[in-house]
Amino acid sequence: MSPDKWRRCKSAIPVILMTTVMGLQIPGTCLRGQSANDQTIVFDAGAEGSAFPHVWEQMFGSGRAILSLRESYREDLRQVRKITGFRYVRFHGVLNDEVGVYDQDKQGQPAYNFSYVDQIYDGLLANGVRPFVEISFMPKLLAANPTPHPFWYKPYPSPPNDTQKWEKLVAAFTQHLLDRYGAEEIENWYFEVWNEPNIDFWNGEPKKATYFSFYKLTASAIKKVNPRLKVGGPSTAQAAWVEDFIEYCTHSGVPFDFVSTHIYGNENPVDVFGEALPITRREMAARAIRKVHEQVRKSQAPKTPVFITEYNATYLNDPEVTDSAFMGPWLANNIRACDGLTSMLSYWAFSDVFEEQGVVKTPFYGGYGLVAERGIPKAAFRAFELLHQLGNERLANDSPDVLITKRGDGAIVLALWNYAEPNEKVAEKIFHLKAVNSTAKRYTIQILDPAHGSALQAWNQMGRPTTPSLAQIAELIKASTLAPASRHALADPIHVSPQGLALVTVR
Repeated sequence: MSPDKWRRCKSAIPVILMTTVMGLQIPGTCLRGQSANDQTIVFDAGAEGSAFPHVWEQMFGSGRAILSLRESYREDLRQVRKITGFRYVRFHGVLNDEVGVYDQDKQGQPAYNFSYVDQIYDGLLANGVRPFVEISFMPKLLAANPTPHPFWYKPYPSPPNDTQKWEKLVAAFTQHLLDRYGAEEIENWYFEVWNEPNIDFWNGEPKKATYFSFYKLTASAIKKVNPRLKVGGPSTAQAAWVEDFIEYCTHSGVPFDFVSTHIYGNENPVDVFGEALPITRREMAARAIRKVHEQVRKSQAPKTPVFITEYNATYLNDPEVTDSAFMGPWLANNIRACDGLTSMLSYWAFSDVFEEQGVVKTPFYGGYGLVAERGIPKAAFRAFELLHQLGNERLANDSPDVLITKRGDGAIVLALWNYAEPNEKVAEKIFHLKAVNSTAKRYTIQILDPAHGSALQAWNQMGRPTTPSLAQIAELIKASTLAPASRHALADPIHVSPQGLALVTVR
């Protein structure tokens, strides 16, 4: 499927009307000039806002489990944690054969080896991050269907050929974690059963019925070891199966502590909503997450936490999306639109230490990570760096291009952006700030756009070297750095170029 199909038409964005009462400007409104690209943002610094937890920076996905043993992986993790403070990481394949957990003797009796598991989880914890444990994939000796998935590392997306052996493996794995790390620690972890069983990561048939039975077996095995451990699913692609999963679990007495699912911006609306709705990449994630939120709210377990354990603007490798400044406005817009709909929003992924399609051949190939090969921060990394500065209280406003927040020190922090799809021609946006109940006279600003904080443009200007030299890598890292915040009078207009994201602080 081509990402071009879902390109957004900027002319479809509704114009927000000027809001006045007896000639007074109402805080939280967006007052437009003669162009939809010229906005006056009115905010009340004394207003009480709503809680604004930073759900977008609590968890990240990554390449499969064994990659976490690499120093490059751990260095990228440290870079991302420094700018976000994230607490959890989720990856596939902790039970893959390359991790060496499962074997059988000549009599077919199970033998377990948790040496690499310990090194994997010890490494995360040593860097201040806990695992969000994805129980996957099937060891080959336990695979009912020994056909591997097409991924380069060939995992087995199969149900078990012996449910008792699988149950004992899960119990032994969980008990080992309990013995090594203690109940106080792992009761803060999450255990998610499998990955995307509604597509080609599960070859049980029929998919839904066989996965639900597998979930029951697996979740029950975990809970038998310690009933306080948090377990959930269905970990589906395309925001699927959540209603049926909750109904199955509640009717069958199967334990679940959260629901999880995935969504990408370039999904086909038919796969997500069952009909060919005109939903763009800009809107897809938030629309799908709202669907899931409403399904949970109307279910027999309405207080169940919703975790989006994978999301990104595309599931394809497209350098003009995931490697580019496009990600700044896309991320900011989704943070705005998903507020209040999910407890964790896990970006896939934090690093391009990643091998689903094989060994990385060049730094900018459209990988999912925030950090490109050889530790080069992408524009998406800088977007997270900026958005981390938003406050924990949100002030209301009606612009689709603005987030207004308040920090604990009273500072007003705004994110302003100019969304444009790759190759889409849009005009510069101009924002004017007007403060109510504030003595502030100045603001500071940092800008991310194709020419500022994006290493992709510098790489293109170099001639797109496949394997940059050490000097070129240093130059790319330098090019990715954001300029220090500059100070301006509050009356000064803010110019945001296409694919630009501005972080503005008023105090």
